[in-house]
Amino acid sequence: MDIHPWRSPNERRHPMNRPSMSTAPRKRRSRQMRVNSALLLAAISLAAPTSSAVAESKPCRAMEHERSEYTVCEIDPRQQTIRLYWKRPDGTPYAYLSALPRTLKGEAGKLLFATNAGMFDPALKPVGLYVEQGRELVHTNTRSGYGNFHMKPNGIFFVSGDRAAVAETGAFLKQRPRAELATQSGPMLVINGRLHPRFDRRSTSLKARTGVGVGADGKVMFAISRGEVSFDAFARLFRDGLNCANALFLDGGSAANLYAPSLNSHGNILLLGPMLAVFERNKDASRY
Repeated sequence: MDIHPWRSPNERRHPMNRPSMSTAPRKRRSRQMRVNSALLLAAISLAAPTSSAVAESKPCRAMEHERSEYTVCEIDPRQQTIRLYWKRPDGTPYAYLSALPRTLKGEAGKLLFATNAGMFDPALKPVGLYVEQGRELVHTNTRSGYGNFHMKPNGIFFVSGDRAAVAETGAFLKQRPRAELATQSGPMLVINGRLHPRFDRRSTSLKARTGVGVGADGKVMFAISRGEVSFDAFARLFRDGLNCANALFLDGGSAANLYAPSLNSHGNILLLGPMLAVFERNKDASRY
């Protein structure tokens, strides 16, 4: 007697319990639905970004703001490592973004991008505060003078631990934060949510420009214009487009450069002084 394991003998003998003619098609439809559900789940799994894919996403992107185009690189100082470079171990300036190290010793983190880090004199020496790996190599410059650096208030971009900030020079000197790296430049673009008081929306002084700002979430925004823009337009990018309450102009003209392999951007042609570089960071690696 052939008895199905899921059906009792009594069920088998009772004529009312015999399967109807529509049972088999229902079973086929049920199996097909299960197959379709499995295929859908597999497709969603393949389409959804994994944590590793998110971690490896490129930090730089194109952005348009008020009809001007920019490249914006957004990083989290808790997830990436920021370094300042000026001189090689032999004392000669690096001078070119493409000459910077491709990885950090002991961290195995590759170089993501690099940009100019502030103004410098003809000998490529920074004209303001310069702190590299905790060592103050150039003192803060509070003198008055001509040019963008002396368009007060100027400011300082610095990193302390896992926190990055932009501060007006006077405020920085009052607070005296412990900084592993710091670079002074000017003018400030945005000061506590307000544009620099000397900026004019009608200005016809247009240049390629680079700058840095810090958002409320602690992420650092580096930006370089793809064309010539005014100070006012560049400041509005940081305040209104990138939501940075404080932002600093790094430099402009021929000094505004970006090295980013992911964008096929190869850096500067003319010599540079201080440079900022951002590296991937392994979870167990030290920051400095």
